[in-house]
Amino acid sequence: MFAFQKLGLEPDLVILSKALADGLPLSAVLGRAEVLDSAQVGGLGGTFGGNPVSCAAALKVLEKIEREQLCTRASQIGAQICSRARQWQERFARIGDIRAQGAMVGIEFVESRAGKEPATEYVAKLKMECLRRGLVLISAGTYANVVRFLIPLIIDDPTLQQGLDILESSM
Repeated sequence: MFAFQKLGLEPDLVILSKALADGLPLSAVLGRAEVLDSAQVGGLGGTFGGNPVSCAAALKVLEKIEREQLCTRASQIGAQICSRARQWQERFARIGDIRAQGAMVGIEFVESRAGKEPATEYVAKLKMECLRRGLVLISAGTYANVVRFLIPLIIDDPTLQQGLDILESSM
């Protein structure tokens, strides 16, 4: 479920929020007992902790993740995006690096692979062209030259491919 698990890391603390309760206000702090137990009474808390409705929603979210194998689906989505992106990388000289962790993928655009200068203006134009064709993109990175994918894990393959087709034709 978490990137740190794939990397073999054991964090002291893990903070969860946002999607945990499907948009309802909730956060969670997970961690090793010796760390969590070391806080004095009242030392851990927050405005998004313990709401019964949000907690019920979070349980349903976790059930859905397990039942529909959404962690596996995240890997499948990421693999589809990366496969297409690697094909594009051979055709489009502006694609520099492709980075991925599950369904979260970043495609870095550069003026040239040799110089690696960020292609910020190109990405801005690419986003506008995709929007004109019905696809909303977001850019990320220090220079806003990375197209970032944060695909809903419930997306079906035809819809995913349609979005990738729009991006490809816009490039």
